[in-house]
Amino acid sequence: MRTLIFMLAGALAPAAQAAPQEPVWSLAQKEKPAVIETLRELVDIESGSRDKEGLDRLAARLDERLAALGAKVEFYEPSAADTNRLFDTPKEIGKVVVARFQGGGARRIMLLAHMDTVYPRGTLAKRPFRVEGARAYGPGIADDKGGVALILHTLAILKAMDWSSYGTLTVVINGDEEISSPGARAFIQRAGAEHDFVFSCEPTLGTKEGGIALATSGIGQATLTVRGKSAHAGVNPELGRNAIVELAHQVLQASDRIKFNWTLASGGQTRNVIPELATASADVRVNRSADFDVIEKRFRERVQTKRIADTQVEAGFERRRAPLVATDASRALARRAQAVYAELGLKLPVDESGNGGGTDAAFAAASGKPAVAESFGFAGFGYHSSEEEYVELESIEPRLYLLTRLIMDASR
Repeated sequence: MRTLIFMLAGALAPAAQAAPQEPVWSLAQKEKPAVIETLRELVDIESGSRDKEGLDRLAARLDERLAALGAKVEFYEPSAADTNRLFDTPKEIGKVVVARFQGGGARRIMLLAHMDTVYPRGTLAKRPFRVEGARAYGPGIADDKGGVALILHTLAILKAMDWSSYGTLTVVINGDEEISSPGARAFIQRAGAEHDFVFSCEPTLGTKEGGIALATSGIGQATLTVRGKSAHAGVNPELGRNAIVELAHQVLQASDRIKFNWTLASGGQTRNVIPELATASADVRVNRSADFDVIEKRFRERVQTKRIADTQVEAGFERRRAPLVATDASRALARRAQAVYAELGLKLPVDESGNGGGTDAAFAAASGKPAVAESFGFAGFGYHSSEEEYVELESIEPRLYLLTRLIMDASR
């Protein structure tokens, strides 16, 4: 999940403050202790993107929780045909938990979150769930087990009010978001196209109350593989073709006026041997899908210029996520959300920068049919850092209120 910098858009100024609607606000406040216990329960089930056993355990628990709230729950198992195999896609991919609630209205609303984390099995033993002051810590607690907890307890509030004026309320929780959703993306695209609104529950940044986002970055990956020739590094290095030196040249020239962040590199095996193989990988971020075409073209053109003759340079370019782009429909949704927050006397920052990373919200928006907004989750910080990741407990009540009220408002 990306890092976002929220900017308050003047064009989306909230309406005049009104009192919180009851019983929603009282129920949101009452729900807080249960939310904290749910956070503990979710964090205590390790569910890294490559931990199929842990993901299956968590999916089974979510099945129980959602069914108890009145949903018809199904599992979507990614098929080979539906799976977009990326360079790092594991053999086994976590399933998607899909829960549907039928109401008496016409609007179709989708709630989106993910249950996988970036942490390997064993992290929890070193960094168990804990509450310190107004913060709860644990691996994956903000990104995105907080989003899962938010959905569960928003549904609990709606159930307590016996409120079901939507047409269909669909919950989609996948297990491969942190590895770019190779298995779930096709399902999320299809599901998004069937709904009028998609509220994606990645964590929010900014103030303790948090904001929402209407744009996210597209994510790509550039790779370089250089093949040279080995030789004795002391006796006759001139007979070799140094793959590391050529790789360094390629990295530098590829980075000139192209937004690459080189994050992985390796080369050679023995200290006194000229390396015959070197590789590197770069993270690529874009704000528009068309930017991928421009960047890939420039990248492939530049690798044709080599420093060391007789080396082979192979360039790879992978488009892992499309960007989420703000639309008139999503801006109208943001205005509704700001009006809801104003009922609490709070301002809701709305980010359209797409600054940072990408999420499944872009897949849900691919058809152009639903109004999509991101970052409805709890305020959280330290994502992908097992020692620092936490949720601001003061954000629980306002985020519960926001999502519950927005579902009610969007159902009209």
